[in-house]
Amino acid sequence: MHKLTHQRHVPLSNPHHFPMLNATLSVFLLLLAALLAALAWSWAPDRPVDNLVARWAPPPSYFVTLQGMQVHVRDEGPRNDPTPIVLIHGTSASLHTWDGWVAALSPHRRVIRMDLPGFGLTGPAPDADYSMARYTGFMRDLLDLLKLDEVVIGGNSLGGGIAWQTALAHPTRVRQLVLVDATGYPLQPQSMPIGFRLAQISWLAPITQKILPRQMIEASVRNVYGHPDRVSPVLVDRYYELTLREGNRASLTQRFQYRSSDAALAGQISQLSLPTLILWGSEDRLIPPEHGERFQQDIAGSQLKVFEGLGHVPHEEDPEATVQVVKRFLSLPP
Repeated sequence: MHKLTHQRHVPLSNPHHFPMLNATLSVFLLLLAALLAALAWSWAPDRPVDNLVARWAPPPSYFVTLQGMQVHVRDEGPRNDPTPIVLIHGTSASLHTWDGWVAALSPHRRVIRMDLPGFGLTGPAPDADYSMARYTGFMRDLLDLLKLDEVVIGGNSLGGGIAWQTALAHPTRVRQLVLVDATGYPLQPQSMPIGFRLAQISWLAPITQKILPRQMIEASVRNVYGHPDRVSPVLVDRYYELTLREGNRASLTQRFQYRSSDAALAGQISQLSLPTLILWGSEDRLIPPEHGERFQQDIAGSQLKVFEGLGHVPHEEDPEATVQVVKRFLSLPP
Protein backbone atom coordinates (compact mmCIF):
# COMPACT_ATOMS: atom_id res chain seq x y z
CA MET A 1 0.00 0.00 0.00
CA HIS A 2 1.47 3.28 -1.04
CA LYS A 3 1.80 5.95 1.61
CA LEU A 4 0.31 9.18 0.49
CA THR A 5 2.51 12.20 1.18
CA HIS A 6 1.43 15.75 1.13
CA GLN A 7 3.55 17.87 -1.24
CA ARG A 8 3.50 21.62 -0.56
CA HIS A 9 3.83 23.81 -3.63
CA VAL A 10 6.69 26.31 -3.27
CA PRO A 11 6.48 29.21 -5.68
CA LEU A 12 9.61 29.89 -7.73
CA SER A 13 9.63 33.50 -6.71
CA ASN A 14 7.77 35.80 -4.46
CA PRO A 15 5.72 38.22 -6.52
CA HIS A 16 6.29 40.82 -3.79
CA HIS A 17 10.03 40.85 -4.76
CA PHE A 18 9.44 42.03 -8.35
CA PRO A 19 9.28 45.76 -7.56
CA MET A 20 12.67 45.53 -5.79
CA LEU A 21 14.20 43.64 -8.71
CA ASN A 22 12.79 46.13 -11.17
CA ALA A 23 14.12 49.06 -9.16
CA THR A 24 17.62 47.52 -8.94
CA LEU A 25 17.63 46.79 -12.64
CA SER A 26 16.52 50.34 -13.41
CA VAL A 27 19.31 51.83 -11.31
CA PHE A 28 21.85 49.55 -13.00
CA LEU A 29 20.63 50.52 -16.45
CA LEU A 30 20.72 54.20 -15.55
CA LEU A 31 24.29 53.90 -14.28
CA LEU A 32 25.30 51.96 -17.38
CA ALA A 33 23.70 54.57 -19.61
CA ALA A 34 25.46 57.36 -17.70
CA LEU A 35 28.79 55.57 -18.03
CA LEU A 36 28.33 55.03 -21.76
CA ALA A 37 27.28 58.66 -22.18
CA ALA A 38 30.37 59.82 -20.26
CA LEU A 39 32.62 57.66 -22.41
CA ALA A 40 31.00 58.94 -25.60
CA TRP A 41 31.26 62.54 -24.35
CA SER A 42 34.96 62.24 -23.45
CA TRP A 43 35.97 59.86 -26.25
CA ALA A 44 39.00 61.44 -27.89
CA PRO A 45 41.21 59.25 -30.09
CA ASP A 46 44.55 60.52 -31.35
CA ARG A 47 44.49 63.14 -34.09
CA PRO A 48 46.88 63.02 -37.06
CA VAL A 49 49.34 65.90 -37.03
CA ASP A 50 48.06 67.08 -40.43
CA ASN A 51 44.71 67.90 -38.78
CA LEU A 52 46.40 70.26 -36.31
CA VAL A 53 48.96 72.08 -38.43
CA ALA A 54 46.62 74.68 -39.93
CA ARG A 55 45.65 76.08 -36.53
CA TRP A 56 48.84 75.56 -34.53
CA ALA A 57 51.63 75.90 -37.09
CA PRO A 58 50.94 78.92 -39.30
CA PRO A 59 53.95 81.00 -40.44
CA PRO A 60 56.55 81.52 -39.11
CA SER A 61 56.31 77.86 -38.08
CA TYR A 62 58.23 75.32 -40.14
CA PHE A 63 59.38 71.73 -39.76
CA VAL A 64 62.89 70.28 -39.88
CA THR A 65 63.90 66.63 -40.13
CA LEU A 66 65.92 65.63 -37.07
CA GLN A 67 66.53 62.25 -35.42
CA GLY A 68 63.78 60.65 -37.47
CA MET A 69 61.17 63.27 -36.51
CA GLN A 70 59.56 66.27 -38.16
CA VAL A 71 60.37 68.89 -35.54
CA HIS A 72 58.15 71.96 -35.24
CA VAL A 73 60.30 75.12 -35.07
CA ARG A 74 59.88 78.88 -35.03
CA ASP A 75 62.86 81.15 -35.72
CA GLU A 76 62.21 84.90 -35.40
CA GLY A 77 64.13 88.16 -35.05
CA PRO A 78 67.28 89.59 -36.65
CA ARG A 79 69.27 86.97 -38.54
CA ASN A 80 72.60 88.68 -37.78
CA ASP A 81 72.32 88.07 -34.03
CA PRO A 82 75.62 86.37 -33.06
CA THR A 83 74.10 84.75 -29.95
CA PRO A 84 70.49 83.74 -30.56
CA ILE A 85 68.12 82.93 -27.71
CA VAL A 86 66.80 79.34 -27.61
CA LEU A 87 63.68 78.69 -25.52
CA ILE A 88 62.56 75.21 -24.38
CA HIS A 89 59.05 74.46 -23.12
CA GLY A 90 58.02 72.08 -20.33
CA THR A 91 56.10 68.83 -20.02
CA SER A 92 52.91 68.68 -22.10
CA ALA A 93 53.46 72.25 -23.34
CA SER A 94 54.59 73.52 -26.74
CA LEU A 95 56.59 76.33 -28.30
CA HIS A 96 53.49 78.55 -28.05
CA THR A 97 54.07 78.94 -24.32
CA TRP A 98 56.77 81.52 -25.19
CA ASP A 99 54.59 83.73 -27.43
CA GLY A 100 54.66 86.68 -25.02
CA TRP A 101 58.40 86.59 -24.52
CA VAL A 102 59.10 86.25 -28.24
CA ALA A 103 56.95 89.28 -29.02
CA ALA A 104 59.08 91.33 -26.61
CA LEU A 105 62.50 89.86 -27.46
CA SER A 106 62.40 89.31 -31.23
CA PRO A 107 62.61 93.02 -32.17
CA HIS A 108 66.07 92.98 -30.58
CA ARG A 109 67.33 89.39 -30.70
CA ARG A 110 66.93 86.25 -32.77
CA VAL A 111 64.67 83.85 -30.84
CA ILE A 112 64.34 80.14 -31.65
CA ARG A 113 61.91 77.70 -30.08
CA MET A 114 60.75 74.19 -30.87
CA ASP A 115 58.30 71.47 -29.82
CA LEU A 116 60.28 68.85 -27.93
CA PRO A 117 60.08 65.15 -28.85
CA GLY A 118 56.96 63.69 -27.28
CA PHE A 119 55.04 66.98 -27.22
CA GLY A 120 53.38 69.58 -29.39
CA LEU A 121 53.35 68.97 -33.12
CA THR A 122 56.75 67.23 -33.13
CA GLY A 123 55.19 64.15 -31.53
CA PRO A 124 56.78 60.96 -30.26
CA ALA A 125 60.44 59.97 -30.54
CA PRO A 126 60.87 56.91 -32.77
CA ASP A 127 62.67 54.98 -30.03
CA ALA A 128 60.46 56.24 -27.15
CA ASP A 129 63.58 57.45 -25.31
CA TYR A 130 62.71 60.51 -23.21
CA SER A 131 65.74 60.50 -20.93
CA MET A 132 67.55 63.72 -20.11
CA ALA A 133 70.59 62.46 -22.02
CA ARG A 134 68.45 61.98 -25.13
CA TYR A 135 66.92 65.44 -24.82
CA THR A 136 70.39 66.95 -24.40
CA GLY A 137 71.52 65.13 -27.55
CA PHE A 138 68.44 66.43 -29.34
CA MET A 139 69.37 70.02 -28.43
CA ARG A 140 72.96 69.50 -29.60
CA ASP A 141 71.76 68.15 -32.94
CA LEU A 142 69.27 70.99 -33.35
CA LEU A 143 71.98 73.60 -32.72
CA ASP A 144 74.16 71.83 -35.28
CA LEU A 145 71.36 71.72 -37.83
CA LEU A 146 70.63 75.43 -37.42
CA LYS A 147 74.38 76.20 -37.43
CA LEU A 148 74.29 77.91 -34.05
CA ASP A 149 77.76 78.06 -32.48
CA GLU A 150 76.87 80.03 -29.35
CA VAL A 151 73.46 80.70 -27.78
CA VAL A 152 71.54 81.85 -24.73
CA ILE A 153 69.36 78.97 -23.52
CA GLY A 154 66.21 79.32 -21.45
CA GLY A 155 63.72 76.72 -20.35
CA ASN A 156 60.68 76.14 -18.17
CA SER A 157 60.11 73.06 -16.00
CA LEU A 158 61.39 70.05 -18.01
CA GLY A 159 62.74 72.56 -20.53
CA GLY A 160 64.73 74.22 -17.77
CA GLY A 161 66.25 70.86 -16.86
CA ILE A 162 67.19 70.29 -20.49
CA ALA A 163 68.61 73.83 -20.66
CA TRP A 164 71.02 73.44 -17.74
CA GLN A 165 71.98 69.92 -18.83
CA THR A 166 72.80 71.27 -22.31
CA ALA A 167 74.85 74.09 -20.80
CA LEU A 168 76.75 71.55 -18.70
CA ALA A 169 77.36 69.16 -21.61
CA HIS A 170 78.33 71.90 -24.09
CA PRO A 171 79.80 74.78 -22.07
CA THR A 172 81.44 76.50 -25.04
CA ARG A 173 78.11 76.77 -26.86
CA VAL A 174 75.97 78.28 -24.08
CA ARG A 175 76.85 81.82 -23.02
CA GLN A 176 73.95 82.52 -20.63
CA LEU A 177 71.25 80.47 -18.95
CA VAL A 178 67.66 81.33 -17.99
CA LEU A 179 65.82 78.87 -15.74
CA VAL A 180 62.07 79.28 -15.23
CA ASP A 181 60.63 77.00 -12.50
CA ALA A 182 63.10 74.40 -13.74
CA THR A 183 63.46 70.73 -12.88
CA GLY A 184 66.68 69.61 -11.27
CA TYR A 185 66.14 68.41 -7.72
CA PRO A 186 64.04 65.46 -6.48
CA LEU A 187 60.43 66.43 -7.06
CA GLN A 188 58.07 66.59 -4.06
CA PRO A 189 55.07 68.50 -5.42
CA GLN A 190 52.52 70.13 -3.13
CA SER A 191 49.96 69.63 -5.90
CA MET A 192 50.10 67.90 -9.27
CA PRO A 193 47.74 68.36 -12.26
CA ILE A 194 45.27 65.50 -12.60
CA GLY A 195 46.50 64.80 -16.14
CA PHE A 196 50.03 64.19 -14.83
CA ARG A 197 48.76 61.96 -12.03
CA LEU A 198 46.78 59.77 -14.42
CA ALA A 199 49.68 59.56 -16.90
CA GLN A 200 51.82 57.93 -14.21
CA ILE A 201 49.39 55.01 -13.79
CA SER A 202 50.63 52.70 -16.54
CA TRP A 203 47.74 50.22 -16.35
CA LEU A 204 45.32 53.05 -17.15
CA ALA A 205 47.11 53.84 -20.40
CA PRO A 206 44.69 51.91 -22.68
CA ILE A 207 41.89 54.11 -21.30
CA THR A 208 43.65 57.46 -20.88
CA GLN A 209 44.97 57.27 -24.42
CA LYS A 210 41.43 57.03 -25.80
CA ILE A 211 39.41 59.40 -23.62
CA LEU A 212 40.22 62.99 -22.68
CA PRO A 213 37.60 65.26 -21.13
CA ARG A 214 38.39 68.85 -22.05
CA GLN A 215 37.50 69.79 -18.47
CA MET A 216 40.41 67.66 -17.24
CA ILE A 217 42.85 69.66 -19.36
CA GLU A 218 41.32 72.89 -18.13
CA ALA A 219 41.65 71.73 -14.50
CA SER A 220 45.28 70.74 -15.11
CA VAL A 221 46.21 74.11 -16.61
CA ARG A 222 44.38 76.02 -13.90
CA ASN A 223 46.28 73.94 -11.33
CA VAL A 224 49.65 75.34 -12.47
CA TYR A 225 48.52 78.97 -12.68
CA GLY A 226 48.76 81.29 -9.71
CA HIS A 227 45.72 83.14 -11.09
CA PRO A 228 43.45 80.42 -12.54
CA ASP A 229 41.09 83.11 -13.89
CA ARG A 230 43.76 83.91 -16.49
CA VAL A 231 43.25 80.53 -18.15
CA SER A 232 41.27 81.37 -21.29
CA PRO A 233 39.25 79.01 -23.53
CA VAL A 234 41.79 79.51 -26.33
CA LEU A 235 44.62 78.49 -24.00
CA VAL A 236 42.71 75.35 -23.00
CA ASP A 237 42.05 74.62 -26.69
CA ARG A 238 45.78 74.68 -27.37
CA TYR A 239 46.73 72.34 -24.56
CA TYR A 240 43.81 70.04 -25.31
CA GLU A 241 44.30 69.74 -29.07
CA LEU A 242 48.08 69.33 -28.89
CA THR A 243 47.69 66.65 -26.22
CA LEU A 244 45.58 64.77 -28.77
CA ARG A 245 48.39 64.88 -31.34
CA GLU A 246 49.02 61.30 -32.40
CA GLY A 247 51.33 59.56 -29.92
CA ASN A 248 51.64 62.39 -27.38
CA ARG A 249 49.63 60.72 -24.60
CA ALA A 250 51.69 57.55 -24.85
CA SER A 251 54.86 59.68 -24.82
CA LEU A 252 53.78 61.42 -21.61
CA THR A 253 53.38 58.08 -19.82
CA GLN A 254 56.82 56.99 -21.09
CA ARG A 255 58.41 60.31 -20.11
CA PHE A 256 57.32 59.95 -16.46
CA GLN A 257 59.36 56.75 -16.21
CA TYR A 258 62.52 58.90 -16.13
CA ARG A 259 61.70 60.97 -13.05
CA SER A 260 64.08 59.09 -10.76
CA SER A 261 66.98 59.25 -13.22
CA ASP A 262 66.35 63.00 -13.64
CA ALA A 263 66.59 63.52 -9.88
CA ALA A 264 69.90 61.62 -9.76
CA LEU A 265 71.47 64.44 -11.83
CA ALA A 266 70.93 67.09 -9.14
CA GLY A 267 74.52 66.81 -7.90
CA GLN A 268 75.76 68.18 -11.23
CA ILE A 269 74.05 71.57 -10.84
CA SER A 270 76.89 73.04 -8.77
CA GLN A 271 79.24 72.44 -11.72
CA LEU A 272 77.55 75.22 -13.71
CA SER A 273 79.62 78.39 -13.86
CA LEU A 274 77.96 80.58 -16.51
CA PRO A 275 75.80 83.71 -15.95
CA THR A 276 72.40 82.38 -14.86
CA LEU A 277 69.03 84.01 -14.27
CA ILE A 278 66.52 82.03 -12.19
CA LEU A 279 62.84 82.99 -12.34
CA TRP A 280 60.14 81.43 -10.15
CA GLY A 281 56.47 81.81 -9.38
CA SER A 282 55.73 82.17 -5.66
CA GLU A 283 52.59 80.03 -6.07
CA ASP A 284 54.26 77.14 -7.91
CA ARG A 285 52.91 74.01 -6.20
CA LEU A 286 54.40 71.57 -8.70
CA ILE A 287 58.04 72.66 -8.21
CA PRO A 288 57.93 74.90 -5.13
CA PRO A 289 60.03 78.10 -4.85
CA GLU A 290 62.48 76.37 -2.50
CA HIS A 291 63.91 74.72 -5.61
CA GLY A 292 64.70 78.14 -7.04
CA GLU A 293 66.60 78.98 -3.87
CA ARG A 294 68.59 75.75 -4.20
CA PHE A 295 69.53 76.62 -7.79
CA GLN A 296 70.73 80.03 -6.61
CA GLN A 297 72.82 78.45 -3.85
CA ASP A 298 74.36 75.84 -6.17
CA ILE A 299 75.11 78.06 -9.20
CA ALA A 300 77.76 80.58 -8.21
CA GLY A 301 76.87 84.17 -9.12
CA SER A 302 73.32 83.34 -10.25
CA GLN A 303 70.38 85.73 -9.82
CA LEU A 304 66.96 84.72 -8.47
CA LYS A 305 63.73 86.62 -9.03
CA VAL A 306 60.48 85.34 -7.48
CA PHE A 307 57.21 86.67 -8.90
CA GLU A 308 54.51 87.06 -6.29
CA GLY A 309 51.18 85.49 -7.19
CA LEU A 310 52.38 83.57 -10.25
CA GLY A 311 52.48 79.80 -10.63
CA HIS A 312 54.53 77.17 -12.42
CA VAL A 313 54.51 78.89 -15.84
CA PRO A 314 55.11 82.56 -14.96
CA HIS A 315 56.43 83.35 -18.46
CA GLU A 316 53.04 82.29 -19.90
CA GLU A 317 50.86 83.62 -17.08
CA ASP A 318 52.42 87.11 -17.08
CA PRO A 319 54.87 87.44 -19.99
CA GLU A 320 55.04 91.22 -19.74
CA ALA A 321 56.33 91.31 -16.16
CA THR A 322 58.65 88.30 -16.44
CA VAL A 323 60.31 89.27 -19.72
CA GLN A 324 61.37 92.65 -18.31
CA VAL A 325 63.73 90.84 -15.93
CA VAL A 326 65.09 88.82 -18.85
CA LYS A 327 65.67 92.00 -20.85
CA ARG A 328 67.75 93.48 -18.01
CA PHE A 329 69.72 90.25 -17.73
CA LEU A 330 70.46 90.38 -21.47
CA SER A 331 71.17 94.14 -21.39
CA LEU A 332 68.27 94.91 -23.72
CA PRO A 333 66.19 98.12 -23.67
CA PRO A 334 63.04 97.88 -21.50
